[in-house]
Amino acid sequence: MRKDVETIRALHAGNLDAARPEAVAKRRKTGHWTTREQIDAFLDPGSFAEYGGLSRPVRNDMSGAADGLVTGTGEVDGQSCAIMAYDYTVYAGTQSLINHKKHDRIFEVAEKLRLPMICWLEGGGARPHDLSAGTGLGLDLTTFMAFAKLSGNAPVVGIVAGRCFAGNANLAGMCDVLIATPKANIGMAGPPLVEAALGETFTPEEIGPVEVQEPNGVIDILAKDQGEAIELAKKYLSYFRGPSDTYQAPDLEALREIIPDNPRRAYNVRKVIEGIADIDSVLELRAKFGRAIVTSLIRIEGRPVGVIANQPMFLAGAIDSPASDKASRFIQLCDAYDIPMLFLCDTPGLMVGPEIEKTALVRHSGRLLLNVSAATVPFMTIVLRKAYGLGGYVMGARGLDPALCVGWPTAEFGGMGLEGAVNIIHGKELAAAPDEATRADIHARATAELKRQNTGIAVAEKFEIDDIIDPADTRHFLSQTLKAMPTPLARSHRKHAIDAW
Repeated sequence: MRKDVETIRALHAGNLDAARPEAVAKRRKTGHWTTREQIDAFLDPGSFAEYGGLSRPVRNDMSGAADGLVTGTGEVDGQSCAIMAYDYTVYAGTQSLINHKKHDRIFEVAEKLRLPMICWLEGGGARPHDLSAGTGLGLDLTTFMAFAKLSGNAPVVGIVAGRCFAGNANLAGMCDVLIATPKANIGMAGPPLVEAALGETFTPEEIGPVEVQEPNGVIDILAKDQGEAIELAKKYLSYFRGPSDTYQAPDLEALREIIPDNPRRAYNVRKVIEGIADIDSVLELRAKFGRAIVTSLIRIEGRPVGVIANQPMFLAGAIDSPASDKASRFIQLCDAYDIPMLFLCDTPGLMVGPEIEKTALVRHSGRLLLNVSAATVPFMTIVLRKAYGLGGYVMGARGLDPALCVGWPTAEFGGMGLEGAVNIIHGKELAAAPDEATRADIHARATAELKRQNTGIAVAEKFEIDDIIDPADTRHFLSQTLKAMPTPLARSHRKHAIDAW
């Protein structure tokens, strides 16, 4: 072999784990995989083409494999993608002048080729050593703007399995989906900067732990470990590759038994989603945030679908501010990548009362309606039980022009909660009642009459929905509607960005 080729091969080999036993030992000590182990586990064997492997720190007195950032392209399940992964063994995965150039290069490639961008984001933000190298303050960096421009072009996936602070966390907050493990800590500053700003000392584990960042919506999916995080990332990307040729249908008749006979009894809407979706095709996002709504990616006869479902187990399915935000962002996600949506409606409406108004529900619920109305991707609606008030309206009502709008036999409708409507309509009669028993009887009879007038069958008779169907026929109606939807036109530019929140 020629000596110049030998030299290059030796330089590249020096970046690999086999040549860095001390770095590997550090990762083993903390229970983490190395950066290259994660990339190898994610990509199809032999598909990685690295960019910038010979890069090194700008200061002559510093060294580090690939300057602490591994970038390149590869394939996952045959689909091309771009890779960016911080190496925490090189100056704690910090962002340097050189690896900012590497960021920008791989972001440019991903944007031009519309490649999914997969990012391992463990690291401590800006590398302070560069400040003493005479390279400037970094205020002219384009990294964060370039990363923001990827939103809506192709899926952007972030994975955090350790400490992720400052600039690394900024990138994490812009990902379409953020997958984390129990060892993750995500914060806008690490302990040194927090101490300088607040005069208080914290350990890294006290700043942005999973117990904080999962219920507040920062983390979309919590994996049990790094291996599962990789498998979840692969599963997430699979929904953006179009239909799957193979699938297994669930027990369709089981759907008939999920909704309780008693309309006041709650049930877990996740069972409905699982009863509609192909077996093992459900991927829920933000499970512990905005719990009044469940958002999941699923497949129906192999076709990807985004599900937005009211959850009767929380606030009886009433839509509050976190649920509004959760649904709004999920709608943007589905619309950006032309994934058809399915609304599963069972809500008494928007949440009400003085306390809820302190959360600015007026604005948050408005955001939900604005995103529904702006979306151009087709959607379908199934009314499982209650469709009351504006909450029922934003959950895919006929007036929003769904491709399909049907109800189950348990469906009931109302311009507002029926009990509240009775209080208004029969206010004088209720006030004139001689005693509480008479008042309760008047209210019960009036409510029953309103319910009779607004059952699913009564509404279907007026053709205000497309039909009332046997729950066991749900997949048939949905799959036929999905087959009828036109194939989205190929785009050379993104439709829109996806809101970070």
